[in-house]
Amino acid sequence: MGTTPPTRPVSVKDVAAAAGVSLGTVSNVLNRPEKVAESTRTRVARVMSELGFVRNESARQLRAGKSRVLAYVMLDASNPFFHDVARGVEDVAEPEDLVVFSCHSDQDALRERTYLDRLAQQRVQGVLVTPVDPDSAALVELSERGTPVVVVDRVSAPGRLCSVAVDDVRGGRIAVEHLLERGHRRIAYIGGPERIGQIRDRRTGARLALEQAGLPPDSLVELATESLTVAEGIEAGSRIAGLSGDSRPTAAFCANDLVALGLLQQCVALGVSVPGDLAIVGYDDIDFAAAAAVPLTSVRQPRRELGRRATQLLLDEATNPDHVHDQVTFVPELVARASTSHS
Repeated sequence: MGTTPPTRPVSVKDVAAAAGVSLGTVSNVLNRPEKVAESTRTRVARVMSELGFVRNESARQLRAGKSRVLAYVMLDASNPFFHDVARGVEDVAEPEDLVVFSCHSDQDALRERTYLDRLAQQRVQGVLVTPVDPDSAALVELSERGTPVVVVDRVSAPGRLCSVAVDDVRGGRIAVEHLLERGHRRIAYIGGPERIGQIRDRRTGARLALEQAGLPPDSLVELATESLTVAEGIEAGSRIAGLSGDSRPTAAFCANDLVALGLLQQCVALGVSVPGDLAIVGYDDIDFAAAAAVPLTSVRQPRRELGRRATQLLLDEATNPDHVHDQVTFVPELVARASTSHS
């Protein structure tokens, strides 16, 4: 046909003129192709390709009053756990012809609120969020303004919002029970910022395991960290190595795998045998856990399934007038590896 793409963005009018059809025919090809004869569809599609036509999806959504975009506001983009959750979101969104935007709050409530406001302005179809505070009024406000919201990896108060989470109290308990079964009686809990609910819940579970075993509360040596990073795990390793005698734990339960991997790295650097001198349990069971120099025992969360289930709830809220908020809780499981066993 010898068409030459214009320097400005190609419009529907350009396509119609080049294909020798009406604007309505091009619109039908884009939105109701079954109404157009196959030969005409083929001709219009060829012209679109030759001209480099890209449909203005934003304008189409504005006219339809419905966005094809979901957003996931993750807590910490440096943690592979949240990327696995995001993959689960995409598993559900992609077959529905939806686009997923990922945002990173960096554990900052103000940054999170800014993202929520911007996403509302963009009229996204719904927002998935792992919030700094699951009881934040901003989440309910967003929902009340008409944007469906699902809380991910946190528990929301029943009836307020949908949420998908893991029983972290149980996760902390099975982690410490595993160490108790291997003979450890003085165990470090390397947590993170106290404001994070999972940190508190996993510690509660650890304390319950010790209590049920008849051990005193000081059997749990609590080492707080500023964040849940490899660097903080390395620092914790130095602190543990500096302890002596009865004050030194023989095992450590870390609030996530990144901290556990940092602790393991420092143990290797300092010549501390794992698990001989210090057994280590992590949490999340990210892919790096099994690939560590000493494969890491970890409490596994169904990371991808968290994203899938949360997205299913979000789409139901967005499309089902009879939607009822649901709080889904998954059960974690312990995956034992070499960091806690000599065998």
